[in-house]
Amino acid sequence: MGIFDEIEQVGGSLLGGEQQHAGALGAVMAYINSPQVGGISGLQKMFEEKGLGSVVGSWIGSGQNLPISTDQLNSVLHCDALNQVASKFGLDPNQLQSMMTQLLPHVVDKMTPNGQAAAAGQ
Repeated sequence: MGIFDEIEQVGGSLLGGEQQHAGALGAVMAYINSPQVGGISGLQKMFEEKGLGSVVGSWIGSGQNLPISTDQLNSVLHCDALNQVASKFGLDPNQLQSMMTQLLPHVVDKMTPNGQAAAAGQ
């Protein structure tokens, strides 16, 4: 099973409904890879700058993933990137943010199987 199959499986079990989770998963991946965020390493930097490095570090590392609240996520997210991605996928930005509290820990975890964030551009 490939990394994207694993992410889709997690998304389906968290969100229910194959079409809804496919759109949400695509939106989360597009957000992470947006130029404003800069991939996993950029996301990690954003979390660290807001004092939430231990949260994102738990997703990247090999231990248990710490949860994130909507308020915590809101303090970290790049609003322009979130709005652009939500519009592209036909989602309300608040709906996408809510989905991200569930999906983001698992997506980052699956995208960092060796416990390290890839360098920017990888």
